Amino acid sequence: MLEEILDIRNVQKACRQVTANKGAGGVDGMQTDELRDYLNAGWQTLRNNVLEGNYKAQAVRKVEIEKPQGGTRMLGIPTVTDRLLQQAIAQWLSPKYEEGFSDYSYGFREGRECTSGGVAG
Repeated sequence: MLEEILDIRNVQKACRQVTANKGAGGVDGMQTDELRDYLNAGWQTLRNNVLEGNYKAQAVRKVEIEKPQGGTRMLGIPTVTDRLLQQAIAQWLSPKYEEGFSDYSYGFREGRECTSGGVAG
């Protein structure tokens, strides 16, 4: 399974998604626009670390953000590398489980989004 998740085509697709989403860097300071260069230089090492069970996700960077209704909430920002691997895993798993999901489930599913007719949360 990991070999398939780490297939270069899946990882390239994940990289495109992570870089398109942009977003802030994690605790290591790497920004999304640095991901391609990082992978070009160290993909085999990263891949081998994951396959050998030596890869450890890093801590998330905690940021307090304002809520529209007032107050704040804590947001955890993973490193760009962790986001890449999370995206690659999600891309591989989602098609395998999609048919078992409820028709009323919209969260984090490709081609689905909340509409104004839904329940506010």
